[in-house]
Amino acid sequence: MDSTKLIELASYTLPAIITGLVAYTLFNSYFKDQQNTRRWLLQKDSQKDILPLRLQAYERMTLFMERINPSQLLVRITPISDDKNEYANYVIAQVEQEFEHNLAQQIYITDECWSIITAAKNATIQIIRLAVKNEKVADANQLREVILSDLFEKTSPSGAALAFIKNEVGQLW
Repeated sequence: MDSTKLIELASYTLPAIITGLVAYTLFNSYFKDQQNTRRWLLQKDSQKDILPLRLQAYERMTLFMERINPSQLLVRITPISDDKNEYANYVIAQVEQEFEHNLAQQIYITDECWSIITAAKNATIQIIRLAVKNEKVADANQLREVILSDLFEKTSPSGAALAFIKNEVGQLW
């Protein structure tokens, strides 16, 4: 083969190769864009279905925080006997039962929010346990009084968690 035929062959194949590469690149980017659009539309459709479930989960967690707020909890649960340990164990069991009842809600809320809710529950239980260890507390009614008087001076753990929940729900819109 002589050099003119090679040059002629290269002059035909080189533009074809360049055109093929450009077409491949354009089609590839077009299909990726279409795939991203479909994914976004699916996510948008699923968002409509998930948002009510998420809001319901936040509502349930708000109710849980209200129910374990010591000022609500101790008024709602009256002492059965004068034994402070028995009363504290009963109140803690009620908090744990409420928590277990709402465990499934964690799949709809953020991990950070769930951690704060768990910390609020644990802090509430800790407040009760610390009050039981107080030697000035003789019976269940004094235990209630000590816990409630301590909470007048500071914010309850569930109050702080409620503020976080409200903030997070505000960000959903």
